[in-house]
Amino acid sequence: MRVAEYVTYDAVGLAELVAAGEVTAAELRAAALDATRAVDPQINAVVETWQDEDGDEPQPGSTPLAGVPFLVKDIGAAMAGRRMELGSRLAAGHVARSDSFLALRLRRAGLVTFGRTATSEMAYSITTEPVLYGATRNPWDPERSAGGSSGGAGAAVAAGVVPLAHGTDAAGSLRLPAAYNGLFGLKPTRGRVSLGPDVDELFSGLAVPGGVSRTVRDSAALLDQIRGPEPGDPYAAQQPSRPYAEEVARHPGRLRIGVLGQAWGGRRTSAPVADALSRTAALLADLGHQVEEAEVGLGVGWEEYVLANARLFTANLAATVDELAAAFGRPVDSSTLEPATLAGYHYGQRVGGTQLVAALAVRNRVSRSLARSFDAYDILLTPTAPELPTPLGAYTESARTLDGLGWIDTVFDRAPFTMPFNMAGTPAMSVPLTADAGTGLPIGMQFAAGHGLEGRLFRLAGQLEQASPWAGRIPAVWAGNTTGR
Repeated sequence: MRVAEYVTYDAVGLAELVAAGEVTAAELRAAALDATRAVDPQINAVVETWQDEDGDEPQPGSTPLAGVPFLVKDIGAAMAGRRMELGSRLAAGHVARSDSFLALRLRRAGLVTFGRTATSEMAYSITTEPVLYGATRNPWDPERSAGGSSGGAGAAVAAGVVPLAHGTDAAGSLRLPAAYNGLFGLKPTRGRVSLGPDVDELFSGLAVPGGVSRTVRDSAALLDQIRGPEPGDPYAAQQPSRPYAEEVARHPGRLRIGVLGQAWGGRRTSAPVADALSRTAALLADLGHQVEEAEVGLGVGWEEYVLANARLFTANLAATVDELAAAFGRPVDSSTLEPATLAGYHYGQRVGGTQLVAALAVRNRVSRSLARSFDAYDILLTPTAPELPTPLGAYTESARTLDGLGWIDTVFDRAPFTMPFNMAGTPAMSVPLTADAGTGLPIGMQFAAGHGLEGRLFRLAGQLEQASPWAGRIPAVWAGNTTGR
């Protein structure tokens, strides 16, 4: 299959071709590698490719994704015998000894994983510019960030390398790249996807696996394949009554939607994003939904909220760094860690046990407060990010002068809308409904629902995709046509 044809299909469409015998998984893998060679020199999204996938050829038609080329993020999906370096010089050369439960489910889904995508170091930034592999560039404007920490996944999917890709989300790391790259990205409910067997939870329950895609049905099909508990999981979300793939085509009904235009913490939403939010609210009203401005509290003050998150993130970061340093016999200093990560490590070393417990109590208060918001509203609508994709290097200088708390404060100031739903553990999605009229850059809108209600989000996303299609918007860097359209 030629790249120009390959990029016209989403993942479900490619799997249907395989099931019909019109193309083989090997031919799709070859097309994906050709697409990688065509565009990756311009975006630097894929840090490694594999010429063949271990195991048997996927059985055509065995799942809705069988035979589809796929990429995993360089953190969060350990695959036995493959490198997973966490975007860090400290972990350079690390090879996973065993499969994670997620990797096993990706194989059972018949996905053909042929490489790794870039991440910010230790998934500790909202831009993907690691020293280890260099900056990932946004396919819409290569001088801008592709977001983070799943920026490599976002750029690769937007540029046509693969129709969907794995990512993780601890503070918006799926939704922000989705917004920056004009994609659909859904953060599942805490406990929806197992993180075992090597860990029970990541970043004290803030991080969850998922994916980014160009169509809603692809993300639904992926979550159907990877969801469900495994033995030993600390908690699990209640399983849905029907597959998410079926929800996409179902009418969402008339929803009560609360709109939050300005973020917690005082960061003002930029004019292009505020305009996009207004247009989205009008579209929702035209579709028959009840839309109104909402007042949504976090249950704690902003400074207390940032401090609790800083303690949760940095304490977990410090433990990971210590483990890697011991495993590789490497020093923990500026030769192995970037400034923001190193500052976070030192801050996390000083977080005491009682401080960590207090931070978890703040997480609980935020969860309870947001849960009460879903008594009044079926859906909360916010911008995914308060501004357009930032220029590359925007965070570099500040990272050199900030301590661990200062870095988290900066990150949350730039991305204030996404993190509360990680604290609450509730599902949230970024939908690429519109773009900035001046620059053409995509703008994502975030929709959040109550615990376990991914089905509600998929129903609304399917309706929005029909009402305001985004498939025809192609970035400047595109595997099927590098001049864009």
